[in-house]
Amino acid sequence: MLERTESCDLPTRWGNFRLTGFMEESTGKDHVALTLGDVADAPPVLARVHSECLTGDALFSQRCDCGPQLELAMRRIADAGRGVILYLRQEGRGIGLLNKIQAYRLQDEGADTVEANLKLGFGEDQRDYAAAAEMFRALGVSQVRLLTNNPRKVTALEQNGIAVTERLPHQAGETAHNRRYLATKADKLGHRFD
Repeated sequence: MLERTESCDLPTRWGNFRLTGFMEESTGKDHVALTLGDVADAPPVLARVHSECLTGDALFSQRCDCGPQLELAMRRIADAGRGVILYLRQEGRGIGLLNKIQAYRLQDEGADTVEANLKLGFGEDQRDYAAAAEMFRALGVSQVRLLTNNPRKVTALEQNGIAVTERLPHQAGETAHNRRYLATKADKLGHRFD
């Protein structure tokens, strides 16, 4: 289902990560893993499963908390000296970039993030974490300490054979522009914020 492709060094401002590519054969999507240190099992590795967010990760949008969450994960893993970030190509909770732009327009008109996806004919969250579990296994990881506020992500990984030994709260990037978005994630999607 998943083909491991190439690896290379990726120096960042937080540390020198290793970047490994994966191709999901059934969808043609490419995903990457950023690793630091020896991530193979024992003890459970600090990890983040991060879904692509071009607007937040690369364009610095304040409509979401994605970019700051990615940066925080890189910093926390660098500080620990060991960890994995899986970067999955699942833009807009799985609806794709162009549909996400339509969803943003609906949000401009008053819909919340869940209502916008539903109005476009999508589910509230269409992401799939089977590829993430397979990527972890390819890296020799079967147990993680997961940086997430999303209990559905924990459940999905465990259902796909990855033991989540600890869920670590992962909050960053709250702004005046995304307070409603964060409240919707808590109220409608079950995210846990401290």
